[in-house]
Amino acid sequence: MILPIYIYGLPVLRKVTQDIDPETYPDLDKLIENMFETMYHADGIGFAAPQVGLEDRIFVMDLTPVADDEHPEFKDFKKVFINPHIIERSGEPVALEEGCLSIPGVHEKVTRPDTVRIRYIDENRQEREEVFSGYAARCIQHEYDHLDGILFTDHISPLRKRMVNGKLNALANGKARCSYKVKTAK
Repeated sequence: MILPIYIYGLPVLRKVTQDIDPETYPDLDKLIENMFETMYHADGIGFAAPQVGLEDRIFVMDLTPVADDEHPEFKDFKKVFINPHIIERSGEPVALEEGCLSIPGVHEKVTRPDTVRIRYIDENRQEREEVFSGYAARCIQHEYDHLDGILFTDHISPLRKRMVNGKLNALANGKARCSYKVKTAK
């Protein structure tokens, strides 16, 4: 089922999420399926629970749409991260443009470390600890930030923030133009 995507200005996007019990969480597999379906419908590659109004520590990613000759490792990169916790960030800081389904129409350069070590539970309820680098690490950090109430716009310079402030205020006032179903603050 395609769920409405929560847009900038809604309080749930600023809340710190809580770990869940994957064994007792009601309809967890259905939630995961709905999150992937919603993300695909909006042409996203990563999606966190707060973006559908939940304060639960879970996000999904599918990098197969960006797999190409330069990134063949993303060919089957579809993952579920339940109760993720970044243990370490390392590597060179890299600046790349980011966008977000919850902040439509805004794209800005964000600097993030090139590598992350993350501990999480996968969709099969197996505990994992993995190291990701490059674009995968960037996407993981972006989605992980959602779980801590942080948005990519929090990482941009004060000058750039002032430049996009009008767009952010419009979104917070319910003026979101999207090709997908949304829930706005007004």
